[in-house]
Amino acid sequence: MVSLLSEKPLVHPKNPFNKDYDFDTLEKQYPPLKPFVFENEYGTKTIKFSDNKAVIALNTALLKMHYGITNWNIPKDNLCPPIPGRLDYLLHIADLIPKTDIHLLDIGTGANLIYPVLATRHFNWKCIASEVNLDSLNNAQKIIDKNPSLKDIELRHQEFKSCILKHIIQPTDSFDAVVCNPPFFKNRTDAVKSNLRKVQNLGIKKERTQNFGGLGNELWYKGGEEGFIKNMSEESLHFKNQVKWFTALVSRKENLKSIKRAINKTQPSEVKIVEMEQGNKQSRFIAWTFQS
Repeated sequence: MVSLLSEKPLVHPKNPFNKDYDFDTLEKQYPPLKPFVFENEYGTKTIKFSDNKAVIALNTALLKMHYGITNWNIPKDNLCPPIPGRLDYLLHIADLIPKTDIHLLDIGTGANLIYPVLATRHFNWKCIASEVNLDSLNNAQKIIDKNPSLKDIELRHQEFKSCILKHIIQPTDSFDAVVCNPPFFKNRTDAVKSNLRKVQNLGIKKERTQNFGGLGNELWYKGGEEGFIKNMSEESLHFKNQVKWFTALVSRKENLKSIKRAINKTQPSEVKIVEMEQGNKQSRFIAWTFQS
């Protein structure tokens, strides 16, 4: 068994979003972005990244300009993902697997469908995505229906909230990789407390339950991300011959030790931890395989 840890987090060199956003072009591509754009104290155009509506507008503009996605809408209460960071994750997945025709499974795709969208349009991968929440699943299907280039993405409803891979991976399935952005928090109270600290740090005066957006199933899970990935690792044993790499984002570095311990109990042939960085935000994902 081999465990690898990169020395320092890096933005993936192939990430096209490494540079500053071209807001002039983005505004032309998607005019509703314009009201959210302003010049900061350094004379640089930007948006308020603490404003969920502004981030949704930016994402919509980016997807339209770079990937030809003309209809990408998510409900205001759903999680709005940062596109550069999500693409970084997939770029590292591509490094992990020495082939181009990757078959990807996205666990908990949410209303935004972001991993399948990026995987399909940036890499031309084949994608299947699962989701517990039916409203989110229906919204993801609307994104597929409104964008012909996404027509090959398949959605599956996870009917059992206690399950992650079970009932989703079918006997005839074969995947090169599973990606997942686990719920961060252990419960609603944990999420609200964390959000309050974030709001205070950002100096946001407007009171909001979640300035970052997100429904319950997107934000919390019994045991938090640690509990989620531990359960995922236990379930991965049942599908070790059908999936090359199981992976999951780990937002809290302090959880890595116990997560690695749980994964190692399943006796994988290899475990990797890949550090990532986007701006001031550092993250990482853990990957394990049972295949040589």
